[in-house]
Amino acid sequence: MNKLNRLLIISLAVFLTACDLPNAAEAPAAPAGMPPAQVISTVVMPMDVPVSFSYTGQVAASHEVEVRARTSGIIEKRLYEEGRFVKEGDLLFTIDRAPLNAAMAEAKAALVSAKAAKSSAQAQLKKAQRDYARVIPLANKKLLSQSDKDDAESALEIAKAAILQTDATILQAETAIKTVQISLDYTNVKASISGIAGRAMKLQGSLVQAGSDSLLTTISQTNPAYVNFGIPEPKQISQQQEISSGLLKIPASGFKVALTSSNGQQLPQTGMVSFEDYKTDPNTGNFAVRATVDNPQRLLSPGQFVRVNLLGAIRPQAIVVPQRAVLDNPQGKYVYVVGKMKGKDGNEMTVAQQRPVEVGEWVQLDGDLENGWIIKSGLNAGDEVVTEGSARIFFPGMPIMTAAAAEKAASKPSAPVKTEDATEKTPQSGGVTKNNSEANQQQADVQKKEKTTDSSNLMTSELKSELENEMQSSVDNNTKKSISNETAQMNNNKKSSEQ
Repeated sequence: MNKLNRLLIISLAVFLTACDLPNAAEAPAAPAGMPPAQVISTVVMPMDVPVSFSYTGQVAASHEVEVRARTSGIIEKRLYEEGRFVKEGDLLFTIDRAPLNAAMAEAKAALVSAKAAKSSAQAQLKKAQRDYARVIPLANKKLLSQSDKDDAESALEIAKAAILQTDATILQAETAIKTVQISLDYTNVKASISGIAGRAMKLQGSLVQAGSDSLLTTISQTNPAYVNFGIPEPKQISQQQEISSGLLKIPASGFKVALTSSNGQQLPQTGMVSFEDYKTDPNTGNFAVRATVDNPQRLLSPGQFVRVNLLGAIRPQAIVVPQRAVLDNPQGKYVYVVGKMKGKDGNEMTVAQQRPVEVGEWVQLDGDLENGWIIKSGLNAGDEVVTEGSARIFFPGMPIMTAAAAEKAASKPSAPVKTEDATEKTPQSGGVTKNNSEANQQQADVQKKEKTTDSSNLMTSELKSELENEMQSSVDNNTKKSISNETAQMNNNKKSSEQ
């Protein structure tokens, strides 16, 4: 233990010796300040910028009808191919005609019977007229009673009424024939419009009933096609306010519509906005809008989801920056603007100033603004915005150097180096001798410091070796003592078991 204390005292002495070395307490010279971050910037200027608005829409047929059976019966045949184009008047289904043919025969028989009844009524009318013609003169001469005269008049009136009744019966029979004929015509189910025929809802041999269970298929006209979408109420109100204040101009003829598929592919179909609802949908909170789009190749299908892009609007005198220049923090979006400030030495330096901004739409222009972002507020004309190298700016106010400034500095010629002649140095020989003396003294101090450091390193090495030996010896002693204790314990246990 005494030896260990001695080693600790030696270590302390070495540490104190190191502290007393010449210039040991002097820290190495601090490195110069961080060099300015290299960035690329651009000066923003207002311009008229075309903008577009994008919404999610769904394709619908411009005209869609349901094909329904108008007479009851059994489906005999389906005569069209599902999902194919059909023309107006094409035969789609046929329904069993047998019951209607029987009904037609019955209606025709009723007509014949009604006509026969009319012939009989006409004969009765003629007989009544002849009787009446004979009775009246005799009754006037008082040769016949008044009762005979009244009977003749009544018979004539009844005969005339019978004629009218038979006429009605004939008309009724003819109407029944027309009704049955219409039903027979309805057994041939035809396309009422040209378009794409949908899936058949009734198969061959199925019973179809007029009215409740009559749907057979649907036909949709998809050229032109409708695209329905909605504009959220806050967005609509904001656009109306911008239009009123002159911040947004829309085309007088309405928005032009371009479509993008669900996988991001630009579709060739274009159109115009044809309907804007004046009220919001209470279920969605959107204003319903509809676009009419040409679809000659029928590439758009009803129910298909697309991205609707409204084109033609312009933001006058708007400021645009590249999207990569806009950054985010917990307070919102911001950009770095090139600014000036005075350093500690009083000299003016270029720094990056953080500027919060309010962004608008994404736009695609030429050059650096291929992917641009409209800045609604936060920037003014002539501001110089950092567009590349923002990752090198670690904090607002950090010194920076723009590419333009770097090129300007590189293009300046370097200043000539001044040299002194020997004749000018001769009168100042005393100063030269003094400088040499100071240099020699510094060299001596350095050599002394190196010798002392070597001595300290040697002492440290010896101390380290001695400490390691002492620790190893202590570990060996502890190990031997532990083994001895365990052996004694085992012997005691063995004796106890033998007893």
